[in-house]
Amino acid sequence: MDQLSLNFVGWQGFMVMVVYALGILVITVYFSYNKKLKESMGGFYLGDKGLGALILFFTLYASQYSGNTIIGYAPKAYRMGYAWFMSVPYMIMVIVGYLLFAPRLHIVSKKYNFVTPTDWLTKRFDSKPVSLLASILMIYALGNYLLEQLIAMGHAVDGITAGFIPYYWGVLFLVAIMLIYEWLGGMKAVAIADTINGIMLLIGIIGFIIMVTNFFGGLSQASTNMIENFPEKIGVPNMGVNVTWISMYILVGVGAAVYPHAIQRIYAAESENTLKKSLKRMAWMPFITTGLVFIIGLIGIQAFPGLGKMESEKLVGMMANKITSRSAFHYWFMMLFFAGIIGAIMSTADSVILSLSSLISKDLYGKFINPEASEKKKVLWGKLIGIGIVFLLLIIAWNPPGTLFEIFVLKFEVLIQVAPAFLLGLYWKKLTSKSVLVGMIAGSVIAGLMTLTNLSVGSWHGGTIGLAVNMFICIIGSLIFPADKEEEEKAEKLLDISQIA
Repeated sequence: MDQLSLNFVGWQGFMVMVVYALGILVITVYFSYNKKLKESMGGFYLGDKGLGALILFFTLYASQYSGNTIIGYAPKAYRMGYAWFMSVPYMIMVIVGYLLFAPRLHIVSKKYNFVTPTDWLTKRFDSKPVSLLASILMIYALGNYLLEQLIAMGHAVDGITAGFIPYYWGVLFLVAIMLIYEWLGGMKAVAIADTINGIMLLIGIIGFIIMVTNFFGGLSQASTNMIENFPEKIGVPNMGVNVTWISMYILVGVGAAVYPHAIQRIYAAESENTLKKSLKRMAWMPFITTGLVFIIGLIGIQAFPGLGKMESEKLVGMMANKITSRSAFHYWFMMLFFAGIIGAIMSTADSVILSLSSLISKDLYGKFINPEASEKKKVLWGKLIGIGIVFLLLIIAWNPPGTLFEIFVLKFEVLIQVAPAFLLGLYWKKLTSKSVLVGMIAGSVIAGLMTLTNLSVGSWHGGTIGLAVNMFICIIGSLIFPADKEEEEKAEKLLDISQIA
């Protein structure tokens, strides 16, 4: 399309984005605003722990399948070819990760009124160093994840407006919308927004794959093209790639399940049965979300051959702009599709911001800075500091440090090091606070050094190696230096869920 057409598309895309975002704002504030819930940490950060099966499913779905899934995964499939099929089963592994501990944690959280992930650690280990270190690691991971969403948001705005709206102005507008409805409605507002955005995302992905195959050719044609021109993208992966797959399954399956905002949704479920129903439905979503995005990336190889690494990051926007020229229907559907992508990014970002605010307000400000503060004051300071962090990350997002996928992997390397405190701590009464602390430190140092220096052990990620060392220290350390009788009896009582009404 020529420059005049681009400007015209840009105006239309700008209007769709504004109307969609303002619509989300009005609906969420109307149905979620409650002055009393704003003054309670459980009410504001967990929606008063009353999320039903449908809303819980969509808030899990819209949070897990973020802007990175659409904007970042298709380019990765473009660069890797069929080897990127790993993205489908590793999203299933996230559900496996949840099922390892989520139902049990939910039961305990109901009894002791947990608000943040650190509440579990405090109750189980009664150790300020463990709680503080875990909070720092989770805040780092959330900041990393939020940065990823801000960058994806910029790409989405660029795609829907065809470059008419500058990257940063679009991001600022959408961030302002999120901050307003979060400030007024908390978790309830976020869950309502997630439900709307999740439905839009599903419709958009299914419609987009149909249009992509009609416009650029189907998977069979794309495979033939790869055989003829890019045989390395269709061959059987070597052993190194296979090991990388296994490493990623562990990294993502465990890491995504212990996201702070994911754990808070476990707390926020109306009941254990509600939680299990939502997770069962989530098990099907990788096939109709990640699987379809994978196919889109493969088709992109023949649609736009020869793109460089950073050029391929704009693949979805490039395909959408081509499709808009087909007809008025295609044009408007693409506008709505990108609105859905923006909505998915917002749904992940708003969840991260809310969780980041809760960790700051309750686990840092409330425990270490001003323990005597009221819940209302803690919530207020969490909001204010959270907003400050958001705008700091916006500055970084103007010049992103790498591709979306590289940023995506980095956060898991350290976040996964809090997993033993949940996976072992919820089942094994002999696990001690000192072994958890030492294991968390060792795993984080190993993961950080391997990531920063590009050091590798075979094809294993630094986070996976760090987790293995972490688990070893937790188990062997607890056996060699066991807890005293009183500590063990306390853990046994806490973990006996049969006694929890």
